[in-house]
Amino acid sequence: MSPSLKDVIVRHPKERLSKCSLQPLRDRPDLRFIKARPDLRFDATGYVLLAIDAPVLSNEDAGLPLLLLDSTWRLLPSLQACLTGHPIPRSLPASLRTAYPRISKISTDPARGLASVEALYAARLLQGRDTAGLLEHYHWRDAFLAQFGKF
Repeated sequence: MSPSLKDVIVRHPKERLSKCSLQPLRDRPDLRFIKARPDLRFDATGYVLLAIDAPVLSNEDAGLPLLLLDSTWRLLPSLQACLTGHPIPRSLPASLRTAYPRISKISTDPARGLASVEALYAARLLQGRDTAGLLEHYHWRDAFLAQFGKF
């Protein structure tokens, strides 16, 4: 990835910053945060968009920036509606599981769903890219990293 390209995180306006796993990364120069709004249109062409039912991300995707949609699963369709263009759908290995303790009284999350910071870390790792500092402030870092020898 060239130094001028950044991974982009589009955050749903209802995402609670106090619970957001990406909030400690807000000032990193390699990330661009965009708060979604009803009129937002983001051209996702050329970005790797993580999706559950897509080919697995690999180091062949190393030169491509990531696009993460930071939202609850229930609100994800409204973020997807903001995207234009042709993103490159990729998934993470099915064996990865979140370490984040999920409790939802409204809906159930997919078993393969990860916390946003976990997804960012795993995606960069699979691309062969730098992951330094991504999990530095993540409370469940050790539990999440423990599974990397298994996939």
